[in-house]
Amino acid sequence: MAATILLVEDEEKLARFVELELVHEGYTVEKSGNGRQALDMALQNNYDLILLDIMLPGLNGLEVLRRLLREKEVPVILLTARDAVMDKVSGLDAGAVDYITKPFAIEELLARIRVALKLHAGHPAGKNGYSSSEDEEGVCRWHDLVLDDRRHRVLYAGHEITLTNREFLMLKTLLENQDIVLSRETLLNKVCGYDYVGETNVVDVYIRYLRSKIDDAFGVKMIRTVRGVGYVIKSETE
Repeated sequence: MAATILLVEDEEKLARFVELELVHEGYTVEKSGNGRQALDMALQNNYDLILLDIMLPGLNGLEVLRRLLREKEVPVILLTARDAVMDKVSGLDAGAVDYITKPFAIEELLARIRVALKLHAGHPAGKNGYSSSEDEEGVCRWHDLVLDDRRHRVLYAGHEITLTNREFLMLKTLLENQDIVLSRETLLNKVCGYDYVGETNVVDVYIRYLRSKIDDAFGVKMIRTVRGVGYVIKSETE
């Protein structure tokens, strides 16, 4: 069954071009050029993926994203003319699975759509892929920290930690590979997929967010930097 995509783009010529290419690839496409209308459509219908421009009339794309993901789980790829790393990270941190900077090659957009759909299908709620570091189904531990994949929750000494989807996947990957140093490229591939094309320093930003929410908040040293290599969570504390 063909995936249904909501295309949210107010540039009519670009929206029409992308729509034609998506239909040619076999996708079912619905369109909106207004942020408020797009939010209503996304909440009322079940889409397999949403392509969401950031600069929109009515309601900007980031606000649409934040409000939508409070209510529903759906992969969102941001379409943005901005090219600064922090602008991209702010979108990803709001819950988007990917971004693509305009102008873009349609082949790259189609590849990112395929990856996002594949990742979403491979990570449904309740699915787990834990290694020997897990001590019960769907649960991974590091001392007082518990990551519950089935409930998508992280607790430290009983205190719940709020993480974005990307932060959760980054932490999960590190916990699955305790005592193994993971390179930035490996972390990016694990979290974003092997076809992902983007800057590896996005990983550093997410590590910084995780450290702020866990290491700094609870006075621990969980995520360690191995200079010139990557990051690791060691099973034993110093």
